[in-house]
Amino acid sequence: MDSLIAASARALAAGDALGALKRVALRDDPPALALRGIAMAQLGEHPRARELLRRAARGFGAHEELARARCVVAEAEVAMAMRDLGGSPRALAAAAATLDAHADRANALQARLIAARQLLLLGRLEAARAALAPLDVRDLPPALAAVAELTAMELALRSLRIGPARVALARAQEAAERARVPALSAEVADARAALDRPAARRLFPGGEEALRLDEVAALRASDALVVDACRRGVGAGDAWRPLARRPVLFALARALAEAWPGDVDREALIACAFNTRHPDETLRARLRVEIGRLRALVAAQAGIEATARGFALRPRDAREVVVLAPPIDGEQASLVALLSDGAAWSTSALALALDASQRTVQRALAELEAEGRVRAIGRARAQRWLAPPLAGFTTILLLPAALPIE
Repeated sequence: MDSLIAASARALAAGDALGALKRVALRDDPPALALRGIAMAQLGEHPRARELLRRAARGFGAHEELARARCVVAEAEVAMAMRDLGGSPRALAAAAATLDAHADRANALQARLIAARQLLLLGRLEAARAALAPLDVRDLPPALAAVAELTAMELALRSLRIGPARVALARAQEAAERARVPALSAEVADARAALDRPAARRLFPGGEEALRLDEVAALRASDALVVDACRRGVGAGDAWRPLARRPVLFALARALAEAWPGDVDREALIACAFNTRHPDETLRARLRVEIGRLRALVAAQAGIEATARGFALRPRDAREVVVLAPPIDGEQASLVALLSDGAAWSTSALALALDASQRTVQRALAELEAEGRVRAIGRARAQRWLAPPLAGFTTILLLPAALPIE
């Protein structure tokens, strides 16, 4: 490695992308191309960074598999920053194996961290947890250790495990201070602020109350019967019934919970569950069927009684009923939460994260664009979507989560 390449690498490690570029900007040999690509990525020029990293990988010979593997890892991180989440994980896994074989422990861990972070973006929390579990961050460079701890913190927050999240955050802050990289310190500060911002609203008959993540976790761990409109489910204590894929049942559960201890008339239930204000005998019969399904689902925590005018929720063991609502209203709350992270998302990546069809996502984006809540950049296959940051609250509970909250 010549002196300019070494100096450029040191500048990149310190977060000085411009300083790194000054040393290799006019060079086209593979090591210089790789460093230029990483520097461009740090400056936010992701398409150009990807192009440079691919050129560098092609330029390394067959005997330089270690260098090629490092380029694959760097390109995977750029792809994640571009929210290009549809690629095969095999190339990244093969690169990690190559790095392990050459005793490049730091870059091998980086590859596995990228894989875990991609899984987090897609809401696959159980798979992300499995990917993070075997990773050992001891004796690593402080910057990489900080990223690993921030990833562990996000996983804990998404699973509503506040204690482990605070422990991981403390370790991330310590590592970031040792790394002395401003961007890392800013990311740690943002993560800490998320713990203190409102994350949900507790609805009352006469109003609402903003709750932080730790308060939401405490409610979920209590004996109260919680109808959670953030994660679309019903539960009490350890018992949790996800209803994200059963919207009619969740709509009925929420309507009954909001009226508790009173009842809800049949016409109102038909309107909220089936989106119609003209009930007929067919819809009344369907309502009875859906109420029966909901009754069976929550039988251990509550009963659903028929009344003279409708139905009423009757929690068992004198449980309190709590309704949690997201900090922002609307059917597209999860979509807005994803877009507000500051990255530009493609329609395909949003569809993957939300486990929805691209056509469904396109229709939702068109509605949000008409309301001025999101905007598009680029055209055709290069089109990406952005939304302004959501100030004043955290969107953790609105992000996709395929794992029931513990």
